[in-house]
Amino acid sequence: CSATSSPQLVNVFQNPIAQIATNGSTTVCSGTIVNLMATPNASYLWSNNATTSSIAVSSSGTYSVTVTNTAGCSMTSTPVVVTVNATPTATISATGPTTICNGAGVLLNSGIAAGQTYQWSLNGTAIPNATNATYNATISGAYSVQISNSSTCTAVSNMINVVVNSTPVATISSSGANTFCQGGNVILTSSSGSSYLWSNGATSQSIVVNSTGNYSVIVSNSNGCNATSTVVPVVVQSAPLASISANGPTTFCSGSSVVLTAAGGVNYIWNNGSTASSINVSNSGTYSVTATNANGCSAVSNPITIVVNTPSVATISPSGSTTFCQGGSVNLSASQATSYLWTNGATTQSIAVNTSGNYGVTLTNAQGCISNSPSISVVVNSIPTASISTNGPTTFCQGGSVQLTASPGATYLWSNGATGSTIQVSSAGTYNVQISSNTG
Repeated sequence: CSATSSPQLVNVFQNPIAQIATNGSTTVCSGTIVNLMATPNASYLWSNNATTSSIAVSSSGTYSVTVTNTAGCSMTSTPVVVTVNATPTATISATGPTTICNGAGVLLNSGIAAGQTYQWSLNGTAIPNATNATYNATISGAYSVQISNSSTCTAVSNMINVVVNSTPVATISSSGANTFCQGGNVILTSSSGSSYLWSNGATSQSIVVNSTGNYSVIVSNSNGCNATSTVVPVVVQSAPLASISANGPTTFCSGSSVVLTAAGGVNYIWNNGSTASSINVSNSGTYSVTATNANGCSAVSNPITIVVNTPSVATISPSGSTTFCQGGSVNLSASQATSYLWTNGATTQSIAVNTSGNYGVTLTNAQGCISNSPSISVVVNSIPTASISTNGPTTFCQGGSVQLTASPGATYLWSNGATGSTIQVSSAGTYNVQISSNTG
């Protein structure tokens, strides 16, 4: 027997689609949000208990969602794995002052960690080949570093400002030649700055140099930056030792001389204009010589004084005529001196002369100078012999006479006034005759 029941309605509802969509990679760096979005349904239950249609994930984990449709059917999605990698720490420290001078640098250090890579930037622009953990900054600007780790997560450091101040120009100018003779100098002047330090310790812009050496200067500007000049060599040539020697006394009488000889150089010029190494001096004066050596350097000797004394003028003054008759004399007086020597050996200033001859005197003055007077001639004429001879007796009778004859002479004067050499006498009396020679 069979029978058919009344029909029973069975409804089979379709299960919802449970899927998770993402807005990008599910492997991200810390600080990045991964949005997980469920397919639209009536309700949602995430594995982290969230009940929204989408969740923002910032932590690593496995995420799934159970969706329920309006029929009450539920379905759980395939889980999605989210990986959040750590981001490196990016900081910069300077190992020295960040205000530096041109030509210097400051080392910027980001720290070293295994597996990290680095890219330095200046004013926001990557610096080519600047990929080390440290960077030597030599240009003004804002420096930063981007650090990437093995997970390719990156971080950008804070910026650090570096100021590079200009460096002064350090040069030296000379007032003249840097090679000169002893006793000279050269002025070395630095280029402008705010302060100076020379290699010899001086701190002025200019220095006066009179010693051999290598000179340089450190010039500092108002920023505190400095520069060192190139070395300027200064050579001071030695001066000669100029001297004068004399081959005899330097005080003498006129008519003599002394030879002065220069030493210490190769060329000479005397203050009297001579250029010989030796000069013969016969005049009073102060003599010096400028000696020049092979380097062209000159020096003036100490002066040497020559004193040339003038002898006294030797003259003889007679007290009367220098021609006179025997029995007379004349005084000869020499001009003033210290000592006297007459040709007759006398040593007094005056001599009495009664003998014929040539008389001269040698005078010596207080300086020891000798002078000879011209000779003076003294003539002493002999007195004639006066005698009378007769030609007969001088006693005779009246009416008689006698001839009286004088001895030879030039002129005659008888006591009776007759002037002949012979007289005839016939009168008694005493007769004499004055006979003069031809010299008077």
